[in-house]
Amino acid sequence: MIRILHTADWHLGQTFFGYDRTEEHEAFLDWLAGEILRQEIDALIIAGDVFDVSNPSAASQSIYYRFIYRVTAENPNLQIVIVAGNHDSAARLEAPLPLLQAMRTEVRGVVRKLEGGAVDYDHLCVELKNRQGEVELLCMAVPFLRQGDYPVVQTEGNPYAEGVRELYTQLLRRLWKRRKPNQAILAIGHLQATGSEIAEKDYSERTVIGGLECVSPEAFPEQIAYTALGHIHKAQRVSGRENVRYAGSPIPMSFAEKHYHHGVVMVTFDEGCAVDIRRIECPKSIPLISVPSGEPELPEKILEMLGGLPETEGTAPYLEVKVLLEEPEPMLRQEIEDVLADKNYRLARIVSSYRTGAENVEKEETDWKKGLQEMSPLQIAQSAFEKIYQSEMPEDLVDLFQEAYLAATRKEEEER
Repeated sequence: MIRILHTADWHLGQTFFGYDRTEEHEAFLDWLAGEILRQEIDALIIAGDVFDVSNPSAASQSIYYRFIYRVTAENPNLQIVIVAGNHDSAARLEAPLPLLQAMRTEVRGVVRKLEGGAVDYDHLCVELKNRQGEVELLCMAVPFLRQGDYPVVQTEGNPYAEGVRELYTQLLRRLWKRRKPNQAILAIGHLQATGSEIAEKDYSERTVIGGLECVSPEAFPEQIAYTALGHIHKAQRVSGRENVRYAGSPIPMSFAEKHYHHGVVMVTFDEGCAVDIRRIECPKSIPLISVPSGEPELPEKILEMLGGLPETEGTAPYLEVKVLLEEPEPMLRQEIEDVLADKNYRLARIVSSYRTGAENVEKEETDWKKGLQEMSPLQIAQSAFEKIYQSEMPEDLVDLFQEAYLAATRKEEEER
């Protein structure tokens, strides 16, 4: 018997409208370490998006490495398998692999190629052992696949979806030949499965416009005992299949996710099958509150509602204010902040809807002054890029920006 814990989408280092979330991430990881010990977990799976950006801060990396050291020290038999997500830098995540392997941790970020350009499928296979030291789980450790990572398939359909499906098919074929009767096959993936539910008006999951990168659940046939997916932040079964799941994010990544049930999935394998699959919910993180909870209201009503909010103690909740305007009101933010002055809330954003005929047009007004003060030049550029194109800034563009910024900084220092 072997027991795994399926997690995904940690997004370490995320700032929430300018607010640091280190406290929330450390609380989750502390809880997770306790669950691993309490549930006698044999393997921890992280299905992508360990970090929120491809170039995470030193503090974020410190949290990550300290956690790995802690749980592998506290649990001498624990194995960890990590795959890169679309937010992660594949090469950077995999770079310390020789050191991490000393702590029984395997990372797959880069899809390696053999001579001739064929995929190195053996590199994507990880063996997981039970407490008797026997290999009981054959793991398909597949990271987020970018163009060029998957086999080219001649198709009239979606070349990405068909290419990803072909990669899993070839990988499963190899593992099935190696599989012994008492061994189960586990698939890991960071992708958007067709039919999965995502939040409306929310780009934190960065889906491709039109769903062009959706992958059919048929890519994970019955021979796979369990499929551990990441990328979608809402925990869910895919197409109603009990053994194909998104673990979901451990904390809400946006106000669109404030009603999600966040947690992890524990799966027990025995005699080549997943015999028990159960959700374990995380403790509640810092609350996200919307005022009003429904449709936006006029400024006078909003100020009245905010005045009626109870005072809070301890860690301040995040607050979203939705207001209906006839015309721009430059002093509205100051009026809102004055009402909240002694109530201990973090004003994250104001979403304004302008009345134009029969329709309301939404416009988000975030606290840019505060946010910009807490962001590096690279983070500002990445944020602007993502808002415009609804996708992550490519790594070559990140590197180009960093080189230009360093050159400008050196020139400024020389002129001083």
